[in-house]
Amino acid sequence: MNGLPYVTLSCCVSLDGYLDTARPPKLALSNDADFDRVDEVRAQNDVILVGARTVRRDDPRLLVRSSERQDRREAAGRSRTPWKATVTVSGDLDPSARFFTLGDTTKLVYTPRCAADGLRRRVGDRATVVGLDDDVRMADLLADLGSRGVERLMVEGGGTTLTEFLAADLVDELQVAIAPFFVGDPAAPRFVGPADFPWTSDRRARLAEARPVGDVVLLRYALSERFGEAR
Repeated sequence: MNGLPYVTLSCCVSLDGYLDTARPPKLALSNDADFDRVDEVRAQNDVILVGARTVRRDDPRLLVRSSERQDRREAAGRSRTPWKATVTVSGDLDPSARFFTLGDTTKLVYTPRCAADGLRRRVGDRATVVGLDDDVRMADLLADLGSRGVERLMVEGGGTTLTEFLAADLVDELQVAIAPFFVGDPAAPRFVGPADFPWTSDRRARLAEARPVGDVVLLRYALSERFGEAR
């Protein structure tokens, strides 16, 4: 992973491992204190990435909310809020989504090479569309970000995107907040899907921190030797 951006995966899940319910509106799993913690993590990163399904389903803003943190970034010569990135195979993205319309920052859309031209016509100048190989691999996405000077990437979901990064062994740090309730709906999106993960009973992930944040519990796992690497 030398030369690639440092990758932090961040999410909040129910006690039974769900990211949301099966139907809108989006389920608030976390609490105000943890939302503020996540805002600080966002402010420390160069890019925030979610999958296209999350863009369509949740219409997230993906911005640093705290003006003090925005000021701190600006004083350091950085954009007030990190770049945004998403990855789509189908190219089905609405250019009026908040991913594109909110935030004076760079927006990147990764897609298969064959879908890139059509997506460029759809989103216009609201984002930079990057065509990768016909098989979009997260390693190629990371390499492109690295070529753009990105040092730290925060991946916030959804389950398919989290699964792909974890299964490819591309994650340095995993932050999972556990909400104190169950969802119990098999149709709801889960934290990860089936995959051949590098961490098994023979290769256990190292727990670096466990602490309560209000009524949720934050678990931080070191998934590479670069864990905790300073900026």
